[in-house]
Amino acid sequence: MAFGVLFDFTGNSNVSKVIKAADLIKESWFLDAVRYDKPIDLFLVIGHNPVRKSVEVSTIWVVQEAIRGIHPDIPIQIFGGHTHIRDFTVYDEASTGLESGRYCETLGWLSLSGIKSSSFRGKLKPLGVPNPKQKAIKVDSPPLSIDSAPSATADSQPSVTVKTTSSTSSTKSTRPSTSASSELVYSRRYLDWNRLTFAYHANGSQDRTFDDYYGTKISYEIKDDRKTKNLTGLYGCAPKTYCVSCKPFGADGNIYSLLETALARTVINPERANTPRIILINTGSIRFDLVQGPFTFDDSFIVSPFKDAFRFIPDVPYDIARKVLAILNAGPNQKRDLSTQDFAFTPLTGEVCPDGIAPHEHDTLKRRDDPLTRGLHRRQTTTITPGYTTTDDFGTDGDDTPHSRIPDYPQPHDLQANASFPTDGSDPKTVDLIFLDFLTAKYVVPALQSLGAKYTVADVKNYLPVTFTTNSYLPEYAKLEWQKGVPNCPVGIGVGS
Repeated sequence: MAFGVLFDFTGNSNVSKVIKAADLIKESWFLDAVRYDKPIDLFLVIGHNPVRKSVEVSTIWVVQEAIRGIHPDIPIQIFGGHTHIRDFTVYDEASTGLESGRYCETLGWLSLSGIKSSSFRGKLKPLGVPNPKQKAIKVDSPPLSIDSAPSATADSQPSVTVKTTSSTSSTKSTRPSTSASSELVYSRRYLDWNRLTFAYHANGSQDRTFDDYYGTKISYEIKDDRKTKNLTGLYGCAPKTYCVSCKPFGADGNIYSLLETALARTVINPERANTPRIILINTGSIRFDLVQGPFTFDDSFIVSPFKDAFRFIPDVPYDIARKVLAILNAGPNQKRDLSTQDFAFTPLTGEVCPDGIAPHEHDTLKRRDDPLTRGLHRRQTTTITPGYTTTDDFGTDGDDTPHSRIPDYPQPHDLQANASFPTDGSDPKTVDLIFLDFLTAKYVVPALQSLGAKYTVADVKNYLPVTFTTNSYLPEYAKLEWQKGVPNCPVGIGVGS
């Protein structure tokens, strides 16, 4: 029997309804289903919802506990998400939860044996493949501890603070035992989502034998479609890799340091170009790292997909404006409603070609778009590359491919760029205070009011045409500053290297 449960999301549109898990478990249809009088082999619970109970926004465990309260013996398997991490948690000796990363970076694998079923006709212990052996008992190792989790927004970066904590527990479980638990054994695995991984694990697959006619045909269709939509059109060559969280905020190589420069260089109203300005944006508008090499039309969506316009209040006293950032960063993550209109990836036609973009076909992009990876071999290298290094309730052996750890530093909610300030280093008397449109009513204006200013939403104006958005300034910056190496951009070795 299967259920789906979203976390307590509040940004849905008025044509949908989100039922909180705490309310769901009280509804008669749910209770009637769980109390079904025919045999149930297993309860399956799936949802965009963190699996670990200690994550603040997690509610999937509420459903698990409600089912367990009625059925103390039947296995419950949970598959969750939202926090963008690899994680496996043990609820009790017949119930676990798996979470498999983000953005198709990870394929989560879970196997479970020992389910008592009168209808199953398959092999209980298939030959030729590893069979699960581990009982659902937390191992005696420093457990994963998650201190915080993101709010359910499009603009806060889903991430968690992960650390290991000391543990005095033994391998003996302190969780509730069930009469079914003696038969249940588990395994879990986190596979890097790439062709090399899939070919390595595919039975009898090697090099071209991994390809079939339909897969190859689809790959070429994708390549042709990307070319038609000019997704490989080149803005410039990123001179280095800029990561979202692998470097401390403000450090060289942190993407938000780049944004401060890019915003100051491109967010300019020609009529007020010489007026000192403060530009505020939320860090959650950036969704991924920007790697050294070609920065393309496609990359502009990968890194900054939203299309928030720039608004402003003119001539704000600097002594007030300079304090707004601290107020925003001390508050909650900025929440917004999420709809397709919030994204810049609107439907494209073959005639679409962004102004100023170069439709280059150079070697780097040809290799990137080649639908068939040549020279594939089984993983014989001993080189450890940066990537996931996961610790969960089963220990540290879940990652299919060994990696070195990529640091993960906390980042603030918002950042500030200054431009056209006095060249002698003095403070301006007033500034244009520029910010994103969705920050206006809920965050910036209240922050100004808390500082004693009398501004209201009526004082807010468009700083630039609404067509210039958070999806625009990095491409503009690339066209201005990243032309060295075009069209054959040098490629870096990636994040964390």
